[in-house]
Amino acid sequence: MKIDKTVDIKGEHCPFTFVRSKLVLETMKAGEILEIVTDHEPATQNVPRSMENEGHKLLDLQKINETDWRIIIQKQK
Repeated sequence: MKIDKTVDIKGEHCPFTFVRSKLVLETMKAGEILEIVTDHEPATQNVPRSMENEGHKLLDLQKINETDWRIIIQKQK
């Protein structure tokens, strides 16, 4: 999977985790893939849900170490 952009939102809390991710996604083209790295566990539920509500596709969600998660979103429109 080719990652087109990465946004590091570690240290951010909801709703800013979604807002910052959405702002980056808005600069991308349909079909491109955004990697989001967060250390705020509630964001692992809120960001994917909000992105899907916006019409985008969750491709992957995984814990990458003791404190961080990786969320992969594909822009759909």
